[in-house]
Amino acid sequence: MHACCDIPALPDAFSEEGMFELTPRLEALKQRARERPFREHRRELAAPEWFKTATEHKELPPAKWVAAATRLVCEAQEPLLYPDERIVFTRTVGKQLPGGGSAGNICAGWEMALEQGLLGRREVAVASRARFAADPEAAVFLDACIEAIDAVLALAARYAAEARRQGMTEVAGILDHVPARPPRTFHEALQSFKFLHSALWLSGATHVTLGRFDQTFWPYLKADLDAGRLTEAAAEELLAEFFISMNKDSDLYPGVQLGDNGQALMLGGVTRDGKDAINPLTRMALRVSYAVNMIDPKINLRITPDTDLGLLTEAARLTRRGLGFPQYSNDEQVIPGLTAYGYAPEDARDYTVAACWEFIIPGRAMDIPNIHALSFPAAADQAIREGLAAGEEFAAILARTRQNIAGQVNRYVDDAKKWGRCPSPFYSVLMYDCLETGRDVCFGGVKYRNFGIHGAGSANGADALAAVRKFVFEEKSVAPNELLAALNADFAGHEALRKRLLEDAPKVGNNDDAADDLLKRLFDDFADACAAIKDNGYGGIVRAGTGTAMFYFWLAHSPWPGMLEPETGTTADGRKKGDFFASSLAPAPGVTVRGPFSVLQSFSKIDYHRVCNGGPITMELADTVFRDADALQKVALLIRAFAKLGCQQLQLNTLNVETLRDAQAHPEKHRNLIVRVWGWSGYFCELEKPYQEHIIHRHVFAA
Repeated sequence: MHACCDIPALPDAFSEEGMFELTPRLEALKQRARERPFREHRRELAAPEWFKTATEHKELPPAKWVAAATRLVCEAQEPLLYPDERIVFTRTVGKQLPGGGSAGNICAGWEMALEQGLLGRREVAVASRARFAADPEAAVFLDACIEAIDAVLALAARYAAEARRQGMTEVAGILDHVPARPPRTFHEALQSFKFLHSALWLSGATHVTLGRFDQTFWPYLKADLDAGRLTEAAAEELLAEFFISMNKDSDLYPGVQLGDNGQALMLGGVTRDGKDAINPLTRMALRVSYAVNMIDPKINLRITPDTDLGLLTEAARLTRRGLGFPQYSNDEQVIPGLTAYGYAPEDARDYTVAACWEFIIPGRAMDIPNIHALSFPAAADQAIREGLAAGEEFAAILARTRQNIAGQVNRYVDDAKKWGRCPSPFYSVLMYDCLETGRDVCFGGVKYRNFGIHGAGSANGADALAAVRKFVFEEKSVAPNELLAALNADFAGHEALRKRLLEDAPKVGNNDDAADDLLKRLFDDFADACAAIKDNGYGGIVRAGTGTAMFYFWLAHSPWPGMLEPETGTTADGRKKGDFFASSLAPAPGVTVRGPFSVLQSFSKIDYHRVCNGGPITMELADTVFRDADALQKVALLIRAFAKLGCQQLQLNTLNVETLRDAQAHPEKHRNLIVRVWGWSGYFCELEKPYQEHIIHRHVFAA
């Protein structure tokens, strides 16, 4: 890797000396979180007869039975504490009752929730209940919210009592105060958050993100430091325990694979009024995450082209750890993109990410940012095959591709409009406006209700079109029927043609306009198709994005039963049937590219203000890239180049292919090996083999 400018001296703030290290107590907590001995205390909860009867015969309105389910799960929890813990909560009921809340992949209004405490939120609910007494729907919803609040408060009280019984007086005193009341200290804020976050999972929520962490917690930490109640070292120890605690019950929260749980947090950026939001907790979180070295929480960092190089170097050091984070978001692209989608400027400045990378607004949005994924390869492949068979010119193939893109978008939105919605009273408690207006978060209680669609396989789609344009229409060196025959035969007997398609055609990732202009066109067509839908059926719009999530696998290899698109077979970029597509924004697998800067240059040509649902440029760096401090600064400059070029989101992963292969052969030796899968990180040996193979075969840029 070569830097694009002179390398300044290493900042004094970055040094291996004085970095935070785990104490023996924290090491023991970490080991317990990985070994999960507390699973022995878990049991499954059967619904009592009254609950089954009431829900079966619809004697309880939906909001009430969700609240009743939340209460039953909270009541069934047995407070489980270990003497060496200072931040507590461990689940002892494996799964919530049927009928849990449907909200997920959104972000609570954490600052508000902590500042008011659950008793404060209860007061708001009671006042609204009196105001909406004549509105039966609002009254039922608010009663459900009050029931859910009371259930969580009762569980916290039982935890406090158990802590006191065990002689854990500090923990007992904290739980006497939070989450019922506003925290008075950094320790209380972390404990309150841990309890509220866990309660959301208990209530049936999924992929519960942590929001703008350094903005939420810095006021509490600053007050403690200023008053001399806490030293920086003590604060780091508390933060490390909090991070470790995020890994305790994460095996109960898997999405597609273990680790896909949405426990992501955001650092940096600007405040709602546009001021610099980077504070000492921003850097502390990077240091502590490095020391904890676990898959949760996933770190995201908001930057600009002018972000301090020292901070970027600290972030690069965390990347060197191999966790697959931080993931970077460029405020200069994201904020204007969100305002272009209709978000108020102060809300756009406050953005965080959902489970993987989708941009959402804390506390004010019930956006569903992943209703499906557009298959660019399918849209292009169908157009190529039908256009060549009909004897059409390349312009007509592009028109067909555009039409196919619009068709996919319309199908996805029409399908999502049919989805049922389930009330989420406890999530509503932690959101702005829901209690105040008497409306559930899932039924219009918040400001934004937009859909998002991923854009999968964009490099493959653009490469296929570029190859057809070059060989069939410009050079006329490949006859249409020859290409069609090769595609239909999965290149059997056409190996020479496949070699040309792979090696001699323009490819995204090489800063080649012959491919990149088609990449940009595909995303423009995608944005146009989304913009044409003025109402998504929930009072919102549809956002186009640049990510793939798991669809790089499902669209190419093994669709799940609910897929609206068939598996895409052989494609004109030289890809054989069953081969993976690129994950998010990356060159197609197997393509030779010049280097990381040419990849950034290719993807910088996309109009990100029109495709602001999120989705990162994804790069794998060999671990040799991080050999010394100077090399770390080169990585920091690569991150800065990403922002200066006007790209939107970046994910840098550290890989050693030999280590990954050895882990497949000897998983017992690599139990704690962590990799980035798509928008989340997981333990390599816990992944299914197809995902392991895709990671091994990604582009790896060496020093």
